[in-house]
Amino acid sequence: MAEADRQSDEQLIACANSGDAEAFEALYARYRDWVVGLAYRFTRNRDDALDVLQETFIYFFGKFPGFELTAQLKTFLYPAVKNLSIRRRRKAGRFTGLGDAEEAIPAKPSENAEAARSELAALLESLPEGEREVLLLRFVDGLKLEEISQALEIPLGTVKSRLHNALGRLRDDPGTRKYFEP
Repeated sequence: MAEADRQSDEQLIACANSGDAEAFEALYARYRDWVVGLAYRFTRNRDDALDVLQETFIYFFGKFPGFELTAQLKTFLYPAVKNLSIRRRRKAGRFTGLGDAEEAIPAKPSENAEAARSELAALLESLPEGEREVLLLRFVDGLKLEEISQALEIPLGTVKSRLHNALGRLRDDPGTRKYFEP
């Protein structure tokens, strides 16, 4: 295991602040797949998602030296990825929202998995964008409620309300009710 793999984000950022290029490369390696997956949710285009990856880390690199991490790095990167993705999608004239969350550039699934994926995509698409965004940040990206609040720059109560409403809609939908039953 490489030394950088054992270091926390905070330790790598401290090293990057002191000019250690390998520390920044380790952060890039740690978060590139997440950034591409998130960008793909917004752009629905692999090439655009890869461009957003590059733009995101150029933006992030510009914060050094002097960058201070005050939350999870995902919390800091999320707004940049979202805004860069939206800008790229609008330039191309194809912005339609968050996109299909289940399309995170997966391998070829089985027929049963494909059917479940299509069902999930339709249900997620039916949610209002704000609720869908909070739901995905919580359960796909694994952010805590406070981190979602910071990333979206909305009050914690709004995050809780959106998550509650999204889960309620999914729980009440006949297509997903089976996932909520004991």
